[in-house]
Amino acid sequence: MPRLTKRQSRTDPISLERLYYRIGEVSQITGLKPHVLQYWEFAFRVIKPYKSGSPQRLYRRKDLELILKIKKLLYEEGFTIAGAKKEIRDAEREESRSPRVKAVDNGAEGEERRLLSLIREELQGIKRILEGSVLV
Repeated sequence: MPRLTKRQSRTDPISLERLYYRIGEVSQITGLKPHVLQYWEFAFRVIKPYKSGSPQRLYRRKDLELILKIKKLLYEEGFTIAGAKKEIRDAEREESRSPRVKAVDNGAEGEERRLLSLIREELQGIKRILEGSVLV
């Protein structure tokens, strides 16, 4: 397993493309001690490392990104733990409220519009049929 240099950890903290990171690797990438990571796991319930039958914690990329965000809030922006929790919670709510927009190329967009137009016409036809029929 390759060791990260200080330069790698500062320029691209999540430079390795892997599914899981052990706590020691997360500690090295983030510059935080393992006991701090364990405390944050308890304090910020959104950090949920995978734990199989062994006591080894396996952090996902999402967990790493959250840890880095929390570190920035606490150490750079001066938030308290309670304030950082609120900031994370508010960001999650905002993210869940914003509609997911998928990127489409121009050809696919035209095809989607054509399909929606056909569906609209079909529904209008069904509506006319239903309006014309009288239930006794």
